[in-house]
Amino acid sequence: MAGIVFLATKNIDRIKDFYIKRINMIVWLEQHDCIILRHGNLLLGFCQRNRIDKDGTITFFFREKSDVDKIYERLQDIAITEPKYNEKYKIYHFFAKDPEDRLIEFQHFQHHINPYLVGDELLITRRSIRDFQDKDVPDDILWKIFEICRFSPTSKNSQSYYFVVIRNREKINYLASVRGINSSPIGKAPLAIAICSDPSKSRRYVQDACIAAYHFILAAWTFGLGTCWIAAMDRDDVKKLLGIPLNHYIATVTPLGYPSFVPTPPERRPAIEMVKFIE
Repeated sequence: MAGIVFLATKNIDRIKDFYIKRINMIVWLEQHDCIILRHGNLLLGFCQRNRIDKDGTITFFFREKSDVDKIYERLQDIAITEPKYNEKYKIYHFFAKDPEDRLIEFQHFQHHINPYLVGDELLITRRSIRDFQDKDVPDDILWKIFEICRFSPTSKNSQSYYFVVIRNREKINYLASVRGINSSPIGKAPLAIAICSDPSKSRRYVQDACIAAYHFILAAWTFGLGTCWIAAMDRDDVKKLLGIPLNHYIATVTPLGYPSFVPTPPERRPAIEMVKFIE
């Protein structure tokens, strides 16, 4: 289920221009005298009327505190407060006004929040995380992630994959050492997850495990948790350490934790360079 908040405007062209150019919203749908704009998971509609709806506050929130500072630099001319920390609500925010005097707020939650990312935002913003906060991942969050992961597709619905949770520090340190610098991120996280599959349940057990691993990586990101695909962990010493049968397959052992920071995304080649149409 989804929803849209509609507001009346006397100048739809001016409002459209403001929210697209100044706030970076995108057009989701245009309908006659109404336009629906999107920012992440927020759908905001404006309809041309002979009045202006100004009650309430339009709030945009961001994953990083630095994003609030960046948009403040861009909107200082219409800001009515400076960014500051609000102890009561545990947010970092500031207020501004749009061209029709509506109150708009820009904030970052200082605490961890429930999933909110829409599909394309989830896929575009996911990053490989190699440094983590010194903070444990609660069991209830883990189970919410695994509840999502049980819908990972498999060959003939074999459901051949499974997950091994590692919290023991000695085992984590060993896993971090087996491939040198390549596996070292495991040692910086509060726990690690091995994503495995059972070849007795599926002829495509490798694909089953790899799909389940990426399903887990995306599910973790929706809860603000970072991961990093550590390759070449399908080793006998790792299996013996974790009690995994030697004939089973390990797609990856990923660290899991709250990121200490989210790296800037690297440049990506345009889609036109990686798509071919054949006849």
